[in-house]
Amino acid sequence: MRLRFVMAVAFAALVLNGCSTRELQGSLTGSTAQRLVAHSVDDLITGLPASDFETLRYQKVAVQSHFFASKDIKTYADQRMAFELQNRFGVEVVDTAEQADQVLTVFYTSLATDLDNFGITLPLSYIPGLGENTYLNVITLEKFHGISELYYFLGKAGQQERGKTLQAVVKTDALGLPFITIPLSNVDRAE
Repeated sequence: MRLRFVMAVAFAALVLNGCSTRELQGSLTGSTAQRLVAHSVDDLITGLPASDFETLRYQKVAVQSHFFASKDIKTYADQRMAFELQNRFGVEVVDTAEQADQVLTVFYTSLATDLDNFGITLPLSYIPGLGENTYLNVITLEKFHGISELYYFLGKAGQQERGKTLQAVVKTDALGLPFITIPLSNVDRAE
């Protein structure tokens, strides 16, 4: 009886070992990851509050942005920001604070993807030749998200006031079963 109990506990520990995992994507390889980030950047920039930026119409604004990771993603977000400022708010984006009436300083806190798996998995990393993160889904919810976040300071040089923290999340989820993954949502935005 005691042996059965110990074996049941060991089996339960093995099964529950992979109940929840999180993987942070280090690069944007693959179309889905790229689209998740691009759409989340678009949603983030579209969400700039008109109450803060509408007053900048016909003014010259220097945009200074900062991000601790990929310069390519930051450049993309900066270009999207400049386009929104020019086309939605009628701002003239200039290169330096000396040329500007106002300065917008942007701190990106996230421009990336995030992968969460919730459910029951069987780890297979003990099998020779398989990678350390190899597992078999019993039943999982796979959540692959593009997350963009920023906060900003806006005003005349040296007199900037902090604005809101803005975040946009674009999701694609799937149900993971032992030999098939069933999409629950997708990234498509084609009109």
